[in-house]
Amino acid sequence: MRSGGASLAGEPAMNLVCLLGSPRPRGNSTTLARHLCANAERRGADVRLFALNELDYRGCQACYACKRKLDFCILDDDLREVLAAVMAADALVLASPIYFGDVSAQLKGFIDRTFSYLVPDYYANPQPSRLPPDKKLVMILTQGVADAQVFADVHPRYEGFLKWEGFAESRLIRACGVTPATRPDKLQPWLDEAEDAARWLTGVDT
Repeated sequence: MRSGGASLAGEPAMNLVCLLGSPRPRGNSTTLARHLCANAERRGADVRLFALNELDYRGCQACYACKRKLDFCILDDDLREVLAAVMAADALVLASPIYFGDVSAQLKGFIDRTFSYLVPDYYANPQPSRLPPDKKLVMILTQGVADAQVFADVHPRYEGFLKWEGFAESRLIRACGVTPATRPDKLQPWLDEAEDAARWLTGVDT
């Protein structure tokens, strides 16, 4: 999925990056994310979508090269393009199922690599991130457990880190009680939330 051009209001197109953390190409989190992206495109957004399971990359190596001699991650793998795309984007969508109480390994690997976005003195610096400020974030999380109290800690934990990195505004779409056997029509409430999130991201209410 890739589009470009002007927004419906005649302004330059907003730049949206979406990362699919599920290993299942038609999983529930992927379905919701693709629906959001399609609605954002319809509203004039330029969308880049990356299926992390199809990429070849390693997790953070704790080498601190991004603090000592570079201003980006030293690892030259498929995630380098993704990290650069997110840096240039106006908004980011992160989609993942909950596996063993956390986001997927594929998405966690990306999140760990965003350590490279932080400046060397990030603990003391009032502007700790190399990212341009005021990016928007949408997290899409799906889980088989129907009880929303279970795994409720996942989103606020990652939201805190990502806000530190420059994602000042965020939204959550959280689908509980969905499994690989869930019929598409049962996803409708969260598909509606995804469309509303596309309106919020683009600022285009059509």
